[in-house]
Amino acid sequence: MSTLGQLKLTSETKPRHIAPVQQRRNKLAHRLWEQIQLAKSQIEGTEFVVKKYRSFTDRETGIKKQLEVPKRIREWWFRNEAGKVCVSIKYGTRILELAKGKSSVEVDSPQDLIKALETIKLAVEHGELDSQIGLASTNLKAGFQH
Repeated sequence: MSTLGQLKLTSETKPRHIAPVQQRRNKLAHRLWEQIQLAKSQIEGTEFVVKKYRSFTDRETGIKKQLEVPKRIREWWFRNEAGKVCVSIKYGTRILELAKGKSSVEVDSPQDLIKALETIKLAVEHGELDSQIGLASTNLKAGFQH
């Protein structure tokens, strides 16, 4: 038996484009991952830093350069009047409505916050919030048009 004969060969090719719905899911899932890591680092008392590249032109030479800078990540959670932790899910600057008239999740502790964020991330990856993400995306795009 040949070496390649041990593998299951197919005629599949890598897709050239990702569907817009999948792109929006991936974007929100990545932001949720950042929030989960931020919450974990606050519980452990460590610092969570994500780096991004900022382009600028050197005034003396006129050459474009890139500088690695820390990305500012803001918490999506807050404490309500009862002292419980509430988290709102954001797509861009828009807060998603998770159910009719409900835009946040209330949890008892920071550990429960991580579990809630992981559950929401899983729901996003399974497409359960596609209609809310699509609406937020449309509203976000409308804000850029004049």
